[in-house]
Amino acid sequence: MKLAVSGKGGVGKTTLSAMLAAALALKGRTVVALDADPDANLGSALGLPADEPITPLAEMEDLIRQRTGAQKGYGTFFKLNPKVDDIPESYARRIGNIRLLVLGGIRAGGDGCLCPATALLKALLVHLILGRDEHLIMDMEAGIEHLGRATAQSMDALLVVVDPTPWSTQTAHRVRKLAGDIGMKKVLAVANRISRPDEADGIRQRLGEIPLAGHLPADEPITPLAEMEDLIRQRTGAQKGYGTFFMEKRLAEAAPSTPAPKAPIRSPAQPTRFCRQQKALAFPERFLYTE
Repeated sequence: MKLAVSGKGGVGKTTLSAMLAAALALKGRTVVALDADPDANLGSALGLPADEPITPLAEMEDLIRQRTGAQKGYGTFFKLNPKVDDIPESYARRIGNIRLLVLGGIRAGGDGCLCPATALLKALLVHLILGRDEHLIMDMEAGIEHLGRATAQSMDALLVVVDPTPWSTQTAHRVRKLAGDIGMKKVLAVANRISRPDEADGIRQRLGEIPLAGHLPADEPITPLAEMEDLIRQRTGAQKGYGTFFMEKRLAEAAPSTPAPKAPIRSPAQPTRFCRQQKALAFPERFLYTE
C-alpha cells in the first residue's frame, strides 16, 4: 500500500501519517515513512526526541554532489537519474519496522537553485513508489508538487485531511484538482477533530464529489507533551524521550489495543492520554478502522 497524505497546514495530516505508519508497523509490516513537508515534523510524531534531529536529504550536499556529479555551487551538468536504491537502507532513521526519510526543501529565500537536489529527490521517489514493495506513507504539504504523472498514478490513494473549518475543505478541492491534472484518480478525504456527528455530515456536504473515507474524533490534550517531558522522565526513568521509548516498546511487543487508563501519569508500559499524537501511536486501530 502506497498512500500520500496532504491537506491544509494544521489539520493533522502529520498525525494521521504517523498513525498509519504505526498501525502498519504494529502488524509486522515494513513501512517507509516519507516526510515531504518542508516543515518536517513526522519524526516528532513518530516519537523521535527533538534533540535527535534528522538532516533532510536536500541538505546533504556531499551526497547530492556524489550521486549527481554536480560541482559545488552547481551551475554545471549533473545526472538526472542518480543512484538512489541504497538510500532507504543507508540514510533512513529506523523506528522499529519503520524507516523514516526526510526530503527537505529550500531552507530560506535566496538559497539558490536546488536542481541537483531535486533530481536526487525525484529519482528517490520514483524508486520508492515504482521499484520497491514496502508500504509507503508520504506526508506532504498542501499540494502534490513532489509527485509526477507516473509516480502519482502508481500511488494507491491520496488522502486529504480536513477539519470542521470551511477553508480546509477548500484546500481539499484545490488538491483534488491538482491530483486530477496529473492523472491521480483516487482522492479520499479524512475528517479530523470531529466532536459531533453533524460536523461530519457538514464536511461530507462541503466535500461534494470527494469521498469521505472516515473521521477521527476530537481529543484535546490534557497537557502538552513538551511541557511534561521532564516530569515524565522523572516518573518513568526514560532517558531517550518518552515518545521514542514508548514507540520502541510498542513495536517490539506488538501488543493489541486496549482502552487507555485515564490517570494523568503512568509508566511507558501503560499508555496514557497525554496528547493526541501519543494516543494515536498507542491505539492506531481504534481510529483507523472505526467510523
